Amino acid sequence: MADFRNLRNLRELHLGSSQLRGSLPASIFALPRLEYLDLSYNLFEGHIPINLSRNLRLRELYLTFNRLGGGLPASLFALPRLEYLDLSENLFQGHILTNSSWNLRELHLGSNQLSGTLPASVFALPCLEYLDLSYNLFKGHIHINSSWNLRELHLRSNQLSGRVPASVFALSYLEYLDLSENLLQGHIPINSSWKCTSSLHTIRLSENRLSGQFDFFWLRNCTKLKELDLSRNTDLVIQVKMHGWVPKFQLNTLRLSWCNLDKSMITEPHFLHTQNHLQLLDLSNNNLPASMPNWLFTKKTTLVYLNLANNSLVGSLDLIGQPQTNLKQVNVSLNLVEGQLPANIGLMLPHLIILDVSRNTISGTISPSLCNSSIQLMDLSNNRFTGKVPPCLFTDCYAMNILKLSNNTLGGKILDGASSFSANLWAIHLGNNKFEGTLPRNLSGNVQIMDLHDNNMSGELDTSLWCLPSLQALSLANNGLTGGIHPEISTLTNLMMLDLSGNYFTGRLPNCGTMVDLMFLSVSGNSLSGSPGAFFNSSFIIALDLSNNQFTGNLEWAQYLSQVSVLLLSRNEFEGHISSNLCHLQHLSIIDISHNRLSGSIPPCIGGIPFEPVDPYEHWPAAGSITYGGGEYGADFVYTNNYDLPGFTFTTKGQPYTYGQNFFMSMSGIDFSSNMLSGEIPKEMGNLRHIKSLNLSDNFLTGPIPATFANMSEIESLDLSKNRLNGLIPWQLTRLSSLEVFSVACNNLSGCLPDSGQFWLI
Repeated sequence: MADFRNLRNLRELHLGSSQLRGSLPASIFALPRLEYLDLSYNLFEGHIPINLSRNLRLRELYLTFNRLGGGLPASLFALPRLEYLDLSENLFQGHILTNSSWNLRELHLGSNQLSGTLPASVFALPCLEYLDLSYNLFKGHIHINSSWNLRELHLRSNQLSGRVPASVFALSYLEYLDLSENLLQGHIPINSSWKCTSSLHTIRLSENRLSGQFDFFWLRNCTKLKELDLSRNTDLVIQVKMHGWVPKFQLNTLRLSWCNLDKSMITEPHFLHTQNHLQLLDLSNNNLPASMPNWLFTKKTTLVYLNLANNSLVGSLDLIGQPQTNLKQVNVSLNLVEGQLPANIGLMLPHLIILDVSRNTISGTISPSLCNSSIQLMDLSNNRFTGKVPPCLFTDCYAMNILKLSNNTLGGKILDGASSFSANLWAIHLGNNKFEGTLPRNLSGNVQIMDLHDNNMSGELDTSLWCLPSLQALSLANNGLTGGIHPEISTLTNLMMLDLSGNYFTGRLPNCGTMVDLMFLSVSGNSLSGSPGAFFNSSFIIALDLSNNQFTGNLEWAQYLSQVSVLLLSRNEFEGHISSNLCHLQHLSIIDISHNRLSGSIPPCIGGIPFEPVDPYEHWPAAGSITYGGGEYGADFVYTNNYDLPGFTFTTKGQPYTYGQNFFMSMSGIDFSSNMLSGEIPKEMGNLRHIKSLNLSDNFLTGPIPATFANMSEIESLDLSKNRLNGLIPWQLTRLSSLEVFSVACNNLSGCLPDSGQFWLI
């Protein structure tokens, strides 16, 4: 930046959002007449100049949204006329010292890395009206003894503990209070005798550890209250005892999810009936045993966002009143709702953006009235819907992003013959239904996720399927598909997940070297043959399941899967030796090469693979979450797990287990069983401290059981049966405190089975 030393008469400098970078020029802070300085929304780095004592006239300083760090200089808070200071959204660390900031009216320090206890001096500033210390690392208790002019207090998302101080509710001019996402305990310090400040309009105390009772009647004097958020305080009992009471306030936002909410809030809803301006109502996750509150729809309301998910609501969803033109988001998932969706649901909720009725027992058909132009997310999954899907859901819902109809009993032709999808439709979930037929020809659109698993599809795949350029995840598992896998699959350069398992595909896997982003692949349970080596030029594959096919050749190609965590190659016709190059796969947590024709010895270097649990989902964008903004109402709808990665089957403790989302974090194991391996078991395998299952059974292994196996501290299942092992069972194995299954049958062992440790329980 330029040198400002010659601009000695400059009073205001506005350089916000100018893409400036580098260090803050000290010459700016030396301007003797400067009163206003705005350098916000830039890319400045480094520290704030330490000596600011020459800025005797500076009143307003804005440095928000930069990359500034280090400590806050004491001279910053010694500026005699400073009234507005905004250093939020930076990287500042350490403590804050505000002893001399007597004229400070607004202090914005949110979203930094400040730590320590909250200084009492900051609450003693006589002119302070606005204080934001949210999203930092402050600990300890909140001590407020004065701050009588304070209007807004933001302490969200720190590590504050202790009780909510009663003094905070005694602040005469307080308008906005946010203490959410801390570790605060005890009761809320208000009761029936509390005299609410006349200006208080927002109370946010969510995600703490508050307990005791809270009665809405205690808020009767809060005439301007607009927002109340007590959510995620599971021990807080919330009730309304004065049922005939008409409050003086009108809420627009009420969040009470994950509380201990009295069911009378719904069964005797006098209080909610008095709130005629309510725009956001969240009563989710309270296990409320009540009937579906259809009274919410009997008259035209101001509601925009309604969340009743994860309760125990029974009955049907009835829309018998006027059209709710304001309602945009409805979530009644995870309840006991039954009956049918109203045939006119789309007409009664004409501006609906999000509809989630998943995980209920709703039956009947899906109404074509839902094909409106505004809906973006529709989740009807895990119900009992039958009949055909209105084709307009695929083609005419121009705003639709996600359509989830999986786990129902829907039928008819798959996709109802629709070949051209709406431009914004990027996720289609139709798995576990009864759809039949072949996929439509000439598919087109911007679909990223297509999940059609567990249906009754048949026939060969049309080549147009491989011409969906945006496709990232495709599951056609467990259908009746036939034919080969076409080489044009290589055009899906964005594909990350492909599941074709449980079909009747034949032939070879094509050369797909251009699919460099492929992370998850399962073609298990088909009749594929040949060597699969040409398919795997991608070093990003995390999970590979080729089991239960007719693949041949050796395993040399596997050494190039440098990121693989799950490698399932069982029940094929692979042959040759297990190469020591396989030991380069340092991210392995599961390897199953059982039931093949592999021979030779086990490489000792296998014992050098960590076999630690991994979380591949951090690399998987389609398994994350999306957020739909609620605008002025703050009603963000976070939709998680919009695609669940396929489960993988691994045999342990003598039983096949299918692991789903937690597979990678909960299981680690080796299965080399049912091959023709020979030689001694390498003692280095005792270094596999994190392994939970080891199966070397049904081979030609010789020699003793290594005593080093006693170091496998997490082992739960150890199967060495049907080999040619000899010698004694090492007594050191009694240290294996997690061992549940131990099999050494059909060997040449001698001596007795140890009778202590886990062996006494097996």
